[in-house]
Amino acid sequence: MSNLKTTLTEAVKTAMKAKEMEQVKLLRNVQAAIKQIEIDNQTSLDDKGVLALLQKQIKQRQESLSIYTANGRDDLAQKEQFEIEVISQFLPAQLSDDKLQEIITATISELNADGMKDMGRVMNAVKEKTTGQADPAVISGLVKKALA
Repeated sequence: MSNLKTTLTEAVKTAMKAKEMEQVKLLRNVQAAIKQIEIDNQTSLDDKGVLALLQKQIKQRQESLSIYTANGRDDLAQKEQFEIEVISQFLPAQLSDDKLQEIITATISELNADGMKDMGRVMNAVKEKTTGQADPAVISGLVKKALA
């Protein structure tokens, strides 16, 4: 079992002992999503796979949060915000834009990329290096700017 899956399991136990049922429910849903992917792919997710899933879960909740906020549904928006905060605890610290720019510049040099035609290669390499530490949309914008 990966370290991140073990950490999630321990967090469920801790939340159960503290009788934080909303947190227990959320963490169990995350565990169920992990298990579903493992069953579908007939493989065990490593920490990188779990991080990718957690990022996807956060992104879905952020989209819901913006919709609920725009429609004045503060009750649902608060629930989504709570879930984002809980899931975010399991992600590594996010990279600063400066550090991310350094990684992108180094990757472009390593790959000898010289234009937008190399965008896919650079994106894949940078996403591999920064798994869980940066939003892919932010990476994409910075890579486009660097290659332009």
